[in-house]
Amino acid sequence: MTSGSAPSPKGAEVGRRIGVGLMYGLFKPRVLGAWKVPASGPLIFAINHSHNVDGPMVMGVAPRPTHFLIKKEAFVGPLDPFLTAIGQLKVDRDTTDRTAITRALGVLESGGVLGIFPEGTRGEGDFAALRAGLAYFAVRGGAPIVPVAVLGSSERPGRLIKALPPLRSRVDVVFGDPFEAGDGSGRRTRKALDEATGRIQKHLAAHLENARRLTGR
Repeated sequence: MTSGSAPSPKGAEVGRRIGVGLMYGLFKPRVLGAWKVPASGPLIFAINHSHNVDGPMVMGVAPRPTHFLIKKEAFVGPLDPFLTAIGQLKVDRDTTDRTAITRALGVLESGGVLGIFPEGTRGEGDFAALRAGLAYFAVRGGAPIVPVAVLGSSERPGRLIKALPPLRSRVDVVFGDPFEAGDGSGRRTRKALDEATGRIQKHLAAHLENARRLTGR
C-alpha cells in the first residue's frame, strides 16, 4: 500500500471550500476548539452523528481538508462522481471493504485527515456504541484522534426543507484535544483493538459531555 492509493488532497480542499460557502451561507456555525487541531500530519476526526448535515458541516468548518468514509448508498446518480472528485471515500458497511480500507490508510500515510463517524450510522449522536473500525485506523495508521461534537443539527427540522436544520440556525461544532488510541505497544491484535475501542469511547463521551456544557446544549 502506497500513498498513491489515497484520494487527491486537492479534491478534499475543493470540498472544504464548497462546504465553507454552503454551511456559512445556510446556517450559523459556531466553532470552538479549532486551534486544537494539529496543523499537519496524519489525523482522524471522530464525529458524533445525529443528522445528515453533520459531515458537510465539519467539512466546511474544519481547519484542514477532510476525507470522509461515507456509506456507498450515498454515492448515487450525480453525487457519485461529485463525492469522488472532492476526495471522499466510498465504503461498503456490510462487508470488509478492502479497497476503502486501503484508500483510508493511504490518506493517513500521506499525512491527511480522515473523517469517521464511529457509531457507524446516524442515531442519537452520543457515542454510545462504537464500531471497531476507528480503533483499527488509529492504531494501524499511527494517527491521533481529535473528537468532534456537532450539536444543534437535529434539534428541530427546517420549515422549508424538513431534511435540513432551520435556515440560519446555530449549529455548534466543538473540536477536542487530540489523543492516541493505542497503548504504545504497537499491537494490532483483536484484544488490543478492543482495548483501544474502550479508551476511545471514554475520550469521546467525555468530550461530548464537555461540549454540551460549553455550548449549553
